[in-house]
Amino acid sequence: MKFQLAKRILLNMCLAGMAGGLTTAARPARRAAQAASAASGTPAPAPLPHSAKEKLVWAEEFTSAGRPNPANWREETGYGHWGNHELETYCAYGSNASPCAARKPNLYVGRDGYLHILARRTASGKFTSARIKTEGLKSFQYGRMEARIRVPAGAGLWPAFWMLGDSIQQVGWPACGELDIMENIGKEPTAIHGSIHGPGFTGTALGERYLAPGGVPWSQGFHNYGLIWSPGKVQYYVDSPSNVYATFLRSSLPAGAVWPFDQGKFFFILNLAVGGDWPGPPDRSTQFPAQMLVDYVRVWQRPLTGEQPASR
Repeated sequence: MKFQLAKRILLNMCLAGMAGGLTTAARPARRAAQAASAASGTPAPAPLPHSAKEKLVWAEEFTSAGRPNPANWREETGYGHWGNHELETYCAYGSNASPCAARKPNLYVGRDGYLHILARRTASGKFTSARIKTEGLKSFQYGRMEARIRVPAGAGLWPAFWMLGDSIQQVGWPACGELDIMENIGKEPTAIHGSIHGPGFTGTALGERYLAPGGVPWSQGFHNYGLIWSPGKVQYYVDSPSNVYATFLRSSLPAGAVWPFDQGKFFFILNLAVGGDWPGPPDRSTQFPAQMLVDYVRVWQRPLTGEQPASR
């Protein structure tokens, strides 16, 4: 709880206009968060950017235990309509609709200050998990978007942090555009993937694979997965904005393709899929429940550069 409180204090300071750098007053709160997290065996939140060019315009810190904040998140539920031949049923918070079970939750914010998304296998062999989105609540165009996540380990697991265009209800997919900031599949424990999708470029046509330094599986700890987005340009990074591993340009699209990323705002999605064409099914080595932890989701923008202001 000390970690959670210090985290909330630090966020409030930043949203009050201190996102350009930690002041002397903010440093004790940051140290308190680091000390509390060290005592509990959990990592401290990453430092906020020390740059006058960026302003923190929105953040979800997951500081209120229970259901994810309904002012920020909607839950998607059901089985079989996600494409990719996935195996899971997505369950709402507190749902008892079979195969979901409230006593074995797939989704909650813990007292540890993390969002927990759990994939489970029921006694009958069915898989359950959770998927949440900010559609209709919070959406953005341009800036830097980042989530601090610890992915689970195991064959057949598919955690993701991604975005879709607000226009999806009007124009459908892929015309709305898709920004896959982080995807990991269990059979590749030391690789993450970042890609973009739109009219004329879907599948693996525009994607990059990034290998963990030293071959340490991504599931061994928290990492910062981020997007740097400006007109005509999309970049992905891991752990630091200076560590960009993928750059996509409007000018480099294949002939006939349409760049949808300058046409409007996009919303966030966090989910943990099970199975599907890409990761393949779980095997005997996959341990359930498997857990995806999210420390925060944050958005910074640069108003003076012509990037769009904050969300709806």
